[in-house]
Order: sequence, then structure tokens, then C-alpha cells
Amino acid sequence: MQITQKKYDQHQQKKQPNERSIMKIKYNAPVILTYTLLTICVLALCSRTILTAYFTSPAFLAFSTPEFYARLLSYILGHSDWGHLIGNITIILLVGPLLEEKHGSGKLLEMIIVTAAATGLFNAFFFSNSLMGGSGIAFMLILLSSFSNIRSGQIPLTFILVALLFIGSEVISILKIDQISQFSHLAGGCAGAAYGFLRVGGR
Repeated sequence: MQITQKKYDQHQQKKQPNERSIMKIKYNAPVILTYTLLTICVLALCSRTILTAYFTSPAFLAFSTPEFYARLLSYILGHSDWGHLIGNITIILLVGPLLEEKHGSGKLLEMIIVTAAATGLFNAFFFSNSLMGGSGIAFMLILLSSFSNIRSGQIPLTFILVALLFIGSEVISILKIDQISQFSHLAGGCAGAAYGFLRVGGR
């Protein structure tokens, strides 16, 4: 009986590594992943007419209309084309999950909402055209990540390079007449990052 039990134990030990090696896909960053999936669905399923009507920021201040408030948030889901979407989502997927894990999904969602609203209001007040896309969200995440590392006494060179490249692309867009309100993305991103930094206490 002891020999039989010993063989059984050895057999179970051999099975355990195989069982442990099974990897599961984890929905590790609910806010960032849900935002990513929504942006993909909006671009894939919506026509240009729908994108322009429902997924662009308000071009002027209209506090008396419910649509104004809805579009202050919905515009971050719309993108002009796949290149525009991939450019934003790449940065958001690289930086966002780390911040979501560090600060929690609730606080990150709050920062995204504040950034979207601040960017939309800034653009409606100073410019006469509409915004589309999550560039302000991407910039907010870059800045907030940099703030966190500055507080710990370190500034990763990778974050500096990403920030410079992102700002450079936005500045180039600003120089185009039809893209002048891209400046709002930078302003809104700064406002959102400042709010986030204060909200999480610089952690």
C-alpha cells in the first residue's frame, strides 16, 4: 500500500506543474480596456455622419441643452480614422494600466471624465470648431505618470521621450489651420493631470 501511495503522490506532483502552467487572460485594467473597446466599436460601426453628430465636442457653449453635456464626454470615443485611433490607444494602453493599478479604477475614471470635460469646455470657449479623440486623455496619462515618478525622485527617460514626441505631434497639428484646436488637447491634458495629481496626493 505504501508503494502504491508513493507512486500516486509522485504522479500528482508531475501533474501540478502542468496545471500551474495554464495561463488565463485577465481583464487587468477595466477602465482602460473598456475605453479601448468602445473607441474601436465606435469607429468600426459608426458612419461619418454619426461620428460628427454624436462623437465630437461642442463647438460653442450651450449649458441649457442636454446634448452639450453628453458631447463633453462622448467626443473622446470618436476618432477620425484608424491611424488617429491607434496613435492614441497605443499610448493609453502603455501608460493607463499602470496608473489604474496604482490608483484604482474609480479614481482613474474620475480623472478621465475631468480631463474630457475640461478639454471640451476649453475648446468651446476659445475655439469655434469641434474636437474628436482621446489625445487629451493620452497626454493626461503621460503627465500623471511623470508626476508620480518625479515625486519619488526619479524621471524615467522613456517618459520624457514619449511626452516630447506626443507634444511635438500636437504642435505640428496646431500649425494646420483645420486642426488649430488641437491646442485644447494639451490644455485639457494639463488640467486633468493637475487634478489627478492633487486627487491622489502625488502618489
